[in-house]
This record gives sequence, C-alpha cells and structure tokens, in this order.
Amino acid sequence: MRKDVREGVRKFMNDGIKPNFAALARQYGCDYRTVKAVYEAETQYPEKKKRVKRKSKLDEFKPIIHDKLEIQCSAYSIFKFIEKKGYDGSYSLVKQYCRKERKTRQKQATMRVTHTPGLAGQVDWKEDMTLISRHGEIFRFNIFLYVLSFSRKKYITLTFDRHQDTLFECLDDAFHHTGGVPGEIWFDNMRTVVDQSSTQYNKVVFNQRFYAFSKDAAFQPIACRPYRPQTKGMVEALARTMDRLRVYNHEFDDSVDLIHILHDLCHELNTEVSQATDAIPDELWLDKEKEHLHPLPEDLLKPYFEDQLTRVVSKEAMVQFRKCKYSVDPQYIGKTVEIELSDTEDNIHIYYNGETVRSHPLTAQRFNYNQADMFNILKSDLLAGRPDDDIHEYIHESLQLYDAVGDDVHE
Repeated sequence: MRKDVREGVRKFMNDGIKPNFAALARQYGCDYRTVKAVYEAETQYPEKKKRVKRKSKLDEFKPIIHDKLEIQCSAYSIFKFIEKKGYDGSYSLVKQYCRKERKTRQKQATMRVTHTPGLAGQVDWKEDMTLISRHGEIFRFNIFLYVLSFSRKKYITLTFDRHQDTLFECLDDAFHHTGGVPGEIWFDNMRTVVDQSSTQYNKVVFNQRFYAFSKDAAFQPIACRPYRPQTKGMVEALARTMDRLRVYNHEFDDSVDLIHILHDLCHELNTEVSQATDAIPDELWLDKEKEHLHPLPEDLLKPYFEDQLTRVVSKEAMVQFRKCKYSVDPQYIGKTVEIELSDTEDNIHIYYNGETVRSHPLTAQRFNYNQADMFNILKSDLLAGRPDDDIHEYIHESLQLYDAVGDDVHE
C-alpha cells in the first residue's frame, strides 16, 4: 500500500473529514479505488498510538537493588528489604529485574593483568579445614596463603586462628620466606584488615592498627571488591590447591606431622611449573623478582611482636598462644614469661628470665599439659594431700577424666 496515499488520507481523517477519493486519486496519480481501499483500511485498523512509557515502581529503588546485587543478595531478600522502605510492587517485578541485571553483569569481561616484578602480592585464608589423624583425632585449622603476583612464589602455613596478631606473624614469616616486601598487597575484606568494606557509596576503611603495620612494613594495602574473586585470582587458585591435603586424611599422626606435610606442599608448589607463567616459581622469583622486593624493616616491625610473645602465667599455670593453652610449673603463676616459636614451627618454647621452663609441641588442642606440670597442678589443688602414686595413677588411667578436670580447673 502506497505510503503517500495513506498519509494524504490521514490528514483528512485527523480533521474529522471524509476524503474525496476522486480528488486524491488525481492528486497522487492513482485509481480512486486505491484511495478508497486505503480509507477503509485506516477506518477499520487505525494505527495504534505509541504507548507512553510509564514510570516503574522500581525506579527509585534501583540504586539499592544494584548495591545489594553487588554483595550477592537474593532477589527475594532484596524484595523484602525494599518493601520495608516503601516499595509496594510485586515480587515478580523485582525478580525479573534482578535476573536481567545478573545476566548483564555475567557478560562483563575481566582483563588479565600483566604483573611487574616485586610490585604485588596477594593474601587470603583457607578457612576451617578439618582432617582426622590415623588415631581418630579431629584437627580443625586454617591455612594462611601468600603469593607473589609476578613469579607466583608461594608461602603457606598452618594457624589455629585468624586473629590480627596471627596475620602479622604470618605476613612477617612470608616476607622472610620470599626475601622482601612487595610494593602492594591485595587482601580480601577480612575483619583484621578492613573496618568498612568498599561499596557503591563508600570507600574502604582499613583497620587502624593494620594500616600502621602496612606503613611500617612499607607496602600499600589494597582491599578487593566483595564477591569479585577474579581481582585476587592467584591466591584464590592457591586456596583451591589446598584440597590436595585431603589425601592425608587418616594418614598423619599429630599436628607436628600435619605442619610438616604443609611445608612439603609449599615446597612442591614452588618447584612445580606454574600453568600461568609456564615457569617454576622459585626460579622466576630468584632470577627476576627477588631483587625488586623491598628489604624487610626489622626494627619497625619488632614492636608488633614483642607484646604478642610475652605472657603472664595465669592462676591455672597456663599461658595462651594462638588460642591454645600450654602448661608450666605452678611456681610461675603470676610471673611474666616469653614465648618463642621454633624455626620449624613444630614447638613453642617458654622462657623465664632467659631460661627455658617448658617446651611443648605446637598443637590445635585447647589445653596442652606437660605430665610433670599436670602432676604439680593436681597436687597443689584438686588432689592436694593425696599420695604421689595415686596422682600418677589418676593421670595415667583416666585421660578422659583428666580432660574434664582440666576444664573444671581452668575455666
């Protein structure tokens, strides 16, 4: 159907006038029946007016929805949240919008970054791992993960907590292990590092003590965006590698054995060819990266560890280290002792006035007793006045009751 004829007919129809078919036919050089057919078609099927786009009930809540999607909130939880803020629309509308936004975000590409030697490192934890010894003892622990971005040289170590003091210790050990400090270190938004995570509306706020530590250690901390694992993909990949430890379930004796297994795994990872660089991390680190790392400022970091390694012996005749308690002779109750971790991290040594008063294997157990200390503790309190043989027999034959007595005495 001719467009010019249809437009001519519409001019008359818009004014409410029936067109003269013969006159329009002469004007457009066509048969009058063509004009008539156009008129009848327009009368029967008038063109629909363009629909004016109405304001959506979601419009004023979209910034909130975007913010919540950043932290992986479900559509229903977002619906209930904005409902309390005045949204009176349906859940299906929220669900459809969230689905559309997620698809858009999934299509966003992530650019692979080329790293400069000595520039950056990445830190994370493999949290709450559980392995069972061949004796049936359950060990729950965490693994500190550190990797240099250029060479992929790694440092991993076992910890029993994720406290800030433990983080500082692990970072210091990692710096010694890799021969220096990179210019910047990327962290997850862990509570020991960040007081306030970065969002659409706020900038990240670093913990004050952690920030002071980073300045003294001469690295710039960078907090990754929440739920964007690709921003620290190297350490995320390292965390997945820790599943290689699961083959040792029921295959180790104690925590000391477990620590040795972890150290061996660290050595393996640093001497295997990295798929990302097609090179051996230790070789790439030694040849091209080590010289670019900043020297470790020992004097500036020393105050962070001096207080941490000094303890006052409690009335339980115990000192606490990494959330676990270790016994000493009751004669040291109330005295200040020093704790030192062995070079192999297998044992802790407890000193008083420069002399060793007790050494313990490093474990994940809540209470750790030396048998002589336990004897003296029981003799001075719970079993006071009992013959020595009775106390020794009690310790030897009633280990389960011994744990209960330990809890009763020490809490």
